[in-house]
Amino acid sequence: MPPAIHLCLLHLNFLRLALHCSGLASLTAEFERWLPFFHPHSMKIREASRADLPTVAMLVSKSNKDVAVRFGLNAENCPKHPSFCTENWVQADLARGEAYFILEDQSEPIGCVAYESPGPGLAYLNRLSVLPAHRNKGAGARLVQHIVEHARSLSVQTISIGVIGEHTDLQRWYNKLGFKDEETRRFPHLPFSVKYMSHALPGG
Repeated sequence: MPPAIHLCLLHLNFLRLALHCSGLASLTAEFERWLPFFHPHSMKIREASRADLPTVAMLVSKSNKDVAVRFGLNAENCPKHPSFCTENWVQADLARGEAYFILEDQSEPIGCVAYESPGPGLAYLNRLSVLPAHRNKGAGARLVQHIVEHARSLSVQTISIGVIGEHTDLQRWYNKLGFKDEETRRFPHLPFSVKYMSHALPGG
């Protein structure tokens, strides 16, 4: 790596640490969002195909294991949690028209996200997943931004998500990316509440 680029990366990482320690959450989130664009190698996002079933299933399941542990979720009390994702699940999603996008770093899959449009003007952002070793580097924000731009290109007005109601850290993270809090609901088959959030797309 050329010395000038190496020095630039050191400065960027120092700035990220300084923003994090400063408590300026909004600036930190915005910096994390744009950081990948300054790396000498580019992260690339591509749409998944049926050949990617094993990759998508791996990304979704491994990325959500820590959430399952944190909230005490298992195959008995929450069998449809993403941490138990299989190739068959992903295949069924693709068959009903849901699209998956894979984020690669130097050709290595490190995250993914699903996009679904149940009707005109509305889209769902589903199963946002980033492998633990690649978090806090802007990968998740980049996947969200990709869905936002994809939805806007299809004239969608609103993107909706549903997250674990007790996962307040994740909700605050989505707030920083433009999502607004909506209703919280409970379902008899789930051991947690579901918090709905939405992102309006002006000009969509």
